[in-house]
Amino acid sequence: MKTLKKLLTVAIIIAGFSASAQLTGRQIVDKAYNLPTGDDQTSQLTMTLVNKSGQTRVRKIQQFTKDFGTVEKSIMFFLSPADVKNTSFMNWSYDDENKADDQWIYLPALKKVKRISSDSKSDYFMGSDFTYDDLGDRKLDADTHKLLREENIEGKNCYVVESVSKDEDYMYSKTITWIRKDNFVGVKKEFYDEDGELLKTLHIKEVKKISGFWIITHSEMENIQNNHKTVIQLSNIKINSGVPASKFTERMMMRGM
Repeated sequence: MKTLKKLLTVAIIIAGFSASAQLTGRQIVDKAYNLPTGDDQTSQLTMTLVNKSGQTRVRKIQQFTKDFGTVEKSIMFFLSPADVKNTSFMNWSYDDENKADDQWIYLPALKKVKRISSDSKSDYFMGSDFTYDDLGDRKLDADTHKLLREENIEGKNCYVVESVSKDEDYMYSKTITWIRKDNFVGVKKEFYDEDGELLKTLHIKEVKKISGFWIITHSEMENIQNNHKTVIQLSNIKINSGVPASKFTERMMMRGM
């Protein structure tokens, strides 16, 4: 009986430890946000826009990203087709929780670099299903994060976390994210509009480990309300290749690659 009692006591202690060791929603999202990605990255990006009739438009983009320590900078150059060629977009995301992203777009027809204002962050980027805000870096404590449950998606065990903005005027009333338990890579995200209705869903179709880093190589953002979809596929990915700091300037936006 003493042996049984000891076993029961150990089981209770282990159960109590497991419960206390359960990650919170904020901790899970923090791990997903802060996955290492290397000092810099280059890639070729294919963006395919699919309308409700199934017609497609394909855009080719060259993308560069570099981590400067307190700020991460990214820039993309549109290579084709002709109607968007030489357009460029740049984003600077800061570690400072109180500092919003800086974003610029260069439209060759206007021959002018335009800063994206905070009022324009909800606009859709270049006809895609991603807003300018989606392309930036959402601050961890801009939302309240709640672990809803655990769920299996295509054989991968995931945490399901609900994130509600602390800003009542934010474009999304909430998001729900499925984050893999083994590597904390997000595999699915639902975006809800201001009325609490499902607006769009981001599906991560492929993740590859490249140079020791988990990289999303195929994703699809589907707008449920207007039946439109944006497919993004990355290729020729290079990590820590030594992207120069001079790549991330307004002058470079106008000049091109």
